[in-house]
Amino acid sequence: MKVSIIGGGGLVGSSTAFALQCGGVVRQIALLDVNQELAEGQALDLLHGTPSTADQVIQFGGYEHVPDSDVICITAGLRRKPDESRLDLINRNTDLFVSILDSVVQAGVKSSAIVFVVSNPVDILTYLAADRLGLPENQVFGLGTQLDTIRFRSLLAKELEVPATQLSALILGEHGDSMVPVWSSATVAGLPLDKHPQWTSALASQLFTRTRGSGAEVIKKKGGAGFAVGIAIRDVIHSIALDQDRILPVSSVQRGCYGIRDVALSVPTVVGRAGVVDRLEFDLWPKELQGLRNSGNVLRQTLETVLRRVADA
Repeated sequence: MKVSIIGGGGLVGSSTAFALQCGGVVRQIALLDVNQELAEGQALDLLHGTPSTADQVIQFGGYEHVPDSDVICITAGLRRKPDESRLDLINRNTDLFVSILDSVVQAGVKSSAIVFVVSNPVDILTYLAADRLGLPENQVFGLGTQLDTIRFRSLLAKELEVPATQLSALILGEHGDSMVPVWSSATVAGLPLDKHPQWTSALASQLFTRTRGSGAEVIKKKGGAGFAVGIAIRDVIHSIALDQDRILPVSSVQRGCYGIRDVALSVPTVVGRAGVVDRLEFDLWPKELQGLRNSGNVLRQTLETVLRRVADA
């Protein structure tokens, strides 16, 4: 499988390439970037590590890599400022993203290719990609709340002093301020999380608040998130490459799941070689369902503005 990373010279793109290299599943990794020298430098750095990882082909360049790519991962975009919400990025990132989509179309995409959107605000840009690329909707989706979910689990595990791999909890909805924590199904070692001896409602609120602000916290302290984003992206791409049909909270255009339509956000999604294989409606607490639908309404308001802006451009 060949994965082309648009924005591969940047922090998120290069972290993704490194995570995929260490994963050893993807055969070809191509780094595409407007800064060719930076992309070449990142590719060379990765190349130097190949004897100790896997037999992979590391490439760099431009859109000439798109036509034979199985997964086109778009990470390019302007960074979010510490005091800026992901949705505030929309006016600064839409034009750049549309130009990338147009370049992808011009280069030519094979009929089975998956376009995987990471650039923020990911839910809005995922909808744009699905709308403009001419591919089946199941082949276009975004990282969504997969990153928020692993951040959530890591913070919960650290606070409760349990192995992170034994803690299961989910974030759905918008990758942003209206994201929804799904406490109803949260477990540790298969047992209800709210029965843990250290668990309190105050702790739950505190940890979710920190999760929601984790992106801004990392940006403030080190300038941008990279490592965990790369891991989250790797999890999704491996599910595609290995046709695992894993249930992941990725963002896709909704056509009725949980009563939500015509907006991209994260619901429990089966991800395999065909992309979005299915969307599953697990029972949620009424408050969680209300929050998920509210997330759709919040995103739809912004999306309508963006679509009008793009149409007028």
